[in-house]
Amino acid sequence: MRSGAAADTLGYFHEAAFYGSDDEFLAIVVPFLLDGIAAGEPTLVTLGEGNSRLVRSALSRTEGISFIPAGMQYARPATAIRSYQELMAEHTKRGAAQIRIVGDVPHPGFGVAWGWWARYEAAVNEAYNAFPVWGLCPYDVRTAPDEVLADVARTHPRLATTDGRHVLNPDYRAPSEVLADLMIGPPPAESGRPAVELTNPTAAAARRAVQQAAAGGLTTVTTYDADGLVFAVSEAVENAAAYGETPTRLQVWQYADRLVAHVTDAGCGPSQPLTGLIPAVTSRTAGVGLWLAHQMCADISLHRHAGGFTVRLTAGAPTPIASI
Repeated sequence: MRSGAAADTLGYFHEAAFYGSDDEFLAIVVPFLLDGIAAGEPTLVTLGEGNSRLVRSALSRTEGISFIPAGMQYARPATAIRSYQELMAEHTKRGAAQIRIVGDVPHPGFGVAWGWWARYEAAVNEAYNAFPVWGLCPYDVRTAPDEVLADVARTHPRLATTDGRHVLNPDYRAPSEVLADLMIGPPPAESGRPAVELTNPTAAAARRAVQQAAAGGLTTVTTYDADGLVFAVSEAVENAAAYGETPTRLQVWQYADRLVAHVTDAGCGPSQPLTGLIPAVTSRTAGVGLWLAHQMCADISLHRHAGGFTVRLTAGAPTPIASI
């Protein structure tokens, strides 16, 4: 039987918590963890180093708690979803009536791009709903930008407060609505002229172009990251040809620390808003390649705009959050 505020509920119990001081953070998180220990529920803590230190110093006992470095667990949204689902399945198989998770989801306050993490916060409402999980997502209002806080408010069905209450969130919106809304708008304008511009390229031509851009010696992108971008661009070009509308355009920009590619077609993009964040059910859909690409690139964003649909893909090591 599930314990605490999530008792008598099914599936994913997804809460956000907003705090403005270390004391407020501990007032929210410590009771959540202590109650999990008392109930014998497996609990995962995936916080940045600063918050993890606060929690460890406040707890006199940590049995039943697994501390996972946030920079490892939250490297990429699709990878985080896959990893969490595997952990949830393992604990459920062992008989856990409830699994507790508290984690620092990356955002610009940690020096990390927010776009695909906003999609993550919406998507997990469906991706984790097959498991008896209570997820607590604390956000520091001192460091999280207003746009992040607004997205958090509409992606969490429930809120945990600093005075110990657990309440329904009136700002919550259905994941499909939020994910569709997050795709509206053109991609960010890149600086400078693209190193590559191709119209209606084949997948092979796209791969060669990205390989040449990566080999140009103008960036510090590793071979591993460049190979991931080569694959991701190839998949995006194939998807555009198979499911989009012509013309398809590939552009690649070179920067000192990254490569950025835009794959644009004249269509309206995927009909399934979870595309890329969870594995497709069958290889006969466009979601398989994009899901793999989401685990290889440093950042991916999807944009539905007046000119069609653009997948923006970035190669380069993502900014770690473990030092925050």
